[in-house]
Amino acid sequence: MDNNSFKSRGCRCSPDPYNKQWKVHSQSCAKLNAQNWLKNIHQPESIEEKTDYVEVRFKNSSKDFFEASSDLNLVEGDIVAIEASPGHEIGIVTLSGEIVKLQMKSKNIDPHNHELKRVYRRAKVSDIEKWMEAVKLEDNTMYESRGIASSLGLSMKISDVEYQGDMTKATFYYTADERVDFRELIKVLADTFNVKIEMRQIGMRQEAARLGGIGSCGRELCCSSWLTNFRSVSTSAARDQQLSLNPQKLAGQCSKLKCCINFEKDCYADYAKYLPDSDINLETKKGVAVYKKPDTLNKQVYYAYEESAEQMIKISSKRAWEIISMNQKGIIPDDLEETITSEELDSTPDMINPEEDNLERFDKPKKQKRRRSKKKKKQSK
Repeated sequence: MDNNSFKSRGCRCSPDPYNKQWKVHSQSCAKLNAQNWLKNIHQPESIEEKTDYVEVRFKNSSKDFFEASSDLNLVEGDIVAIEASPGHEIGIVTLSGEIVKLQMKSKNIDPHNHELKRVYRRAKVSDIEKWMEAVKLEDNTMYESRGIASSLGLSMKISDVEYQGDMTKATFYYTADERVDFRELIKVLADTFNVKIEMRQIGMRQEAARLGGIGSCGRELCCSSWLTNFRSVSTSAARDQQLSLNPQKLAGQCSKLKCCINFEKDCYADYAKYLPDSDINLETKKGVAVYKKPDTLNKQVYYAYEESAEQMIKISSKRAWEIISMNQKGIIPDDLEETITSEELDSTPDMINPEEDNLERFDKPKKQKRRRSKKKKKQSK
């Protein structure tokens, strides 16, 4: 069986129903992997019989908490059958023990007030065989359902299909620009695949996270590899980073602004505190200098005199604040450029030898072969 079908479920390869080492199929390139920091810490045993909680993951970004009996002694990597409606679902345990209670507390889930579904048992051989068969059908079902939706004239795209572990239910994830009446589609899909159908609409970002892909940076998409929450990305973040407002360059595979634009937004906001406001002009004896654009990470600012607006001069933010304080005191400097002291000149590095930048210096000179003249060859004979 193709191993890629199980990678979205956190498996290195397709599971072997007759192999009891379930850990082989866990914690491998999974988007929602969790680290159990209390794994090697001995927990005190309670006198009363306690009920354990486990965290179970499913396909892609689906993960939830479940209630399990302490008799099961579940560990990370176990394949389990959990309660579903209808039937049961198959998932992989990602966390077990006391760390699960801390994880539930961080997500504001109170097990006493929140009804959690139960873990029935460890998956049996028959459960895993049926699960593998269901996963194998997902790709063909998705392609066939797209043809059915197209034949019905529905303006929608079915991007992913997820079968329940017992093959009694299938969830179809789709994207659509407008509201779609898919009542007829559900009837046709139910008759075609003989399962209970659930339609779930997702956004363009969620679709890219489920399908995956390679970004313009040459790496796997952040939303499909590690990013779990989608923050809104605005064009103001691109302006703060002096990025060209070109939709073709700023848009990702989801046709939305790239999530990575927000990654350095906080860094630019911190460095922008060192720069003066764009409304403040600098007065010098050469004329009034107008604020043009910042070089935020280098803490430098571009100014230009009103008489020659096209010719920009780059100065440090320290020099800009110095001129602003001088103008406030009524002092007008000669120009924008900074004065360099003799100490700074001594600390400047020596000029680089231009021959060091020549790449041809690595080429070995070719040895010229000496050719004997025909006369010398005859004389030697």
